Amino acid sequence: MKKQFVAYLIIVITILSCAKNPFTGKNTLNFVSNSELFPTSFQQYGTFLKDNKVILGTTDAKRVETVGLKIKLAAEKYLEANGYKDYLKDYAWEYKLVESKEVNAWCLPGGKIVFYSAILPICKDDAGMAAVMGHEVAHALANHGAQRMSAGILQQAGAGLVGVAVDAKSSQEKQLWMTAYGGITQYGAMLPFSRSHESEADKIGLILMSIAGYDPTTAISFWERMSANSGGKSQPEFLSTHPSDATRIQNLKNLIPEAKIQAAKFGVVFK
Repeated sequence: MKKQFVAYLIIVITILSCAKNPFTGKNTLNFVSNSELFPTSFQQYGTFLKDNKVILGTTDAKRVETVGLKIKLAAEKYLEANGYKDYLKDYAWEYKLVESKEVNAWCLPGGKIVFYSAILPICKDDAGMAAVMGHEVAHALANHGAQRMSAGILQQAGAGLVGVAVDAKSSQEKQLWMTAYGGITQYGAMLPFSRSHESEADKIGLILMSIAGYDPTTAISFWERMSANSGGKSQPEFLSTHPSDATRIQNLKNLIPEAKIQAAKFGVVFK
């Protein structure tokens, strides 16, 4: 009876915690509110900036902020046009350039963005930077951080149910069951879930950079340069949190027409 109650409770929580993503139109799993998540995110961002060398006042630092603001304005235009005017009311956008040899950029929940200096040569120009910025901003807009936390909560709850179900078995059998559960949920659920977030961010980011006036075809060139920079070396897609370079590039090519259509609604037309 206890196991059934817990299982039903998880189902109810899951159903009640679905929220529609204004960019994809899909219901998304989210147990964590912005009011709970953002303060921690902002604190982590502040700590990171104190512990790392932030580049200020340079041409590149200003470019990061300028492109970031354009992507933010594109998001506001899209959201307002689609009936989500107040969607960003708790966001506190920041765009910082940080000195690092790591080729990367990221965005914490609530709009706290970092570009590492090593990614700028691969961005090449403002359009390449917009491809990265749009992708990172998209993670924040789609609440991917909160969704990953929510999925983790469900994974832990499931582990608890498995533990209760096999409680009468030997220690060795328990370990086998828990190992199997961990593998199934990791490779069958958590990693595909993460890859789906990356694909969503690619789609949303492409739309945002297009509305901001950046040709979406330049995103293809950027990811081709990223792939070349990595030497084409990557682990099998099913073991990764990200789609393979080839999958990502093909998906982006397929999404370009839609991105141009969305941009045209705001008076931005590409040849």
